[in-house]
Formats: sequence, C-alpha cells, structure tokens
Amino acid sequence: MQPFVVKILGCGSAKPTPRHHASSQIVELRNKIFMVDCGEGTQIYLHNARFRLGKLSHIFISHLHGDHCFGLIGLISSLGLMGRSAPLHVYAHEALGPMLDAQIALFCNGLGFEVVFHPIDTSLAQVIYDDKSLTVSTIPLQHRMPCCGFLFTEKPGWPHIRPDMFDFYHIPLSQVYNIKGGADWVTPEGDVVPNSHLVKDPDPVRSYAYCSDTRYMPELHEMVKGVDLLYHESTYGSEFEEQARKYYHSTAAQAATVARDAGVGQLMLGHYSARYDHEDCLLQEARAIFPDTILANEGLEVPVALKKS
Repeated sequence: MQPFVVKILGCGSAKPTPRHHASSQIVELRNKIFMVDCGEGTQIYLHNARFRLGKLSHIFISHLHGDHCFGLIGLISSLGLMGRSAPLHVYAHEALGPMLDAQIALFCNGLGFEVVFHPIDTSLAQVIYDDKSLTVSTIPLQHRMPCCGFLFTEKPGWPHIRPDMFDFYHIPLSQVYNIKGGADWVTPEGDVVPNSHLVKDPDPVRSYAYCSDTRYMPELHEMVKGVDLLYHESTYGSEFEEQARKYYHSTAAQAATVARDAGVGQLMLGHYSARYDHEDCLLQEARAIFPDTILANEGLEVPVALKKS
C-alpha cells in the first residue's frame, strides 16, 4: 500500500502565537503533493523542513480569511525565484482570482511559470480535481464567509499478481501488465485460465476529509461518512460554545460529535484559539466522545490508515 500522509505545517487560528503557525497542510499520495490552505509563514516552515517545493502542483484554499491564504503570494514569489517552470494550480472562491492576478502583476513581474486559477463554488459538494490516483471534492461549510472543506478520496490501484499461479502456469513476466489489466491467460494447450484466478483484489481505498472553519453542522457527518481520517477545526472548548456559535467556529466536543456520527477512523483537531497555552483540555473533551482523537501540531505527519473494522 502506497503512502498517504497528511503533514501539518500550521494549525493555529487567526491570531499568531509563538506556538502555532497559521493554517496549512500538505497531503501526499502516490508521489503527488497537494497543499491545503496557505496561511502566513507557510513557506518558512516548508524551507525549515527541507520540503521539496518543486513537487507541489495544486493548492486548495478553503476560504479567504488571512490565516488561510496570506502566505500564498509569498510562496508563489519564492517559487519564481527558485526557477519554477511547471504550472501551479490554485483552487479557491472566485473572489480570489482578480486579487491574485493583481498581486502577481505587482509583486511577481516576469514570473517564469503559469498560475492557473480554478474558481470553486463553496456552496456545492462537487469534484474539483480528478486524476488516476484520487479525486478532490468540496465539502460545503458554514462560516462567516464562503468556505468549504476538501475530501481526498483515493482511487483503486492495480490488482495484485498471484506469484503461485504465475509459477504454476509458467506465465512469462512480460504478461504482468496485461493480466493486471484484466486479461485471462491461455495455456499452450488452449485452456483459458480466468483472470480472477491470477490476481488478488487491489488494496482498499482510503480517504481524508479536511473541515476548515465552520460552525457545528449536525448534517456534516453525512458528507464525511466513513472517512479514514477527519481533520475538524476545534477553535474552542465547550466553555466557549456560545462564542463558537457567534463566530461560526466549533468546539472540540462538536468536532468529536461529527467524527462519532460519521463513523470515521480517526479525528485530528486543529485551528486552536490563541487563548490556550496547551490543547490537552481540547483533546480530553473530544476523547470523551470519540476516543481515537489526536491533536494537530506543526511537523506532525499522520498516515491515512484504513479504519479498523
């Protein structure tokens, strides 16, 4: 099974703190690199972590609050200074398009690569990216401005060859890709060996849901049902539930309720209020409802592992 990993670059909220960077993550699957949100300072952490920026191809911005997108133009500028030539694809609410064009014209004159902007409708759940490895879909959320999360869903890979059957029928290795592609094998005597006897099922697919800033949505669990890993904002503890409702954020308990009702494999909390010197209180609150909960933290790498049956 190929690596499917979420790497935390920043998990704080709007007010900067010495402990947490603004929101940003890397999602890596089958040698493809995606970024989710790009808060201020993202590129600093990427450089400190010696991350290979050349492999970054697509950036998904959940909404246009600064702690989720102020790092974007700086990152684009740095990529230009590094001599990038490959296009960079940016997905965000349509309002970012003209602003991004103006920033590039002002700060990145002569940029050596194309920034391809893809406007997204944050009010719809729809596929916005699709390739041979995965799809990325939007998850409509409720915040003070248009906002969505993102669902990364792996596609099935090739079936696995059964070496014992290859040996038994003396099938040449040159036929591996044909048989993985569904072909039967015909013996020299003319007997047909069905493809199902020659391969095993491909690895089960995995999924990751990123739920950015949002008020608690009782219906959200239907949109992230059964995902293997769920990141859900948990700006506050339950003692600030009224404040969370007022400012369209969630508590740790509410995030855990979504995870429990959705039957996810694992919950990761993030987007912490600057009022907390540590987040253990949020972790304990969430684990009381959904035990398989962890805290996001800068530098953390979380494998997207299949749910335990």
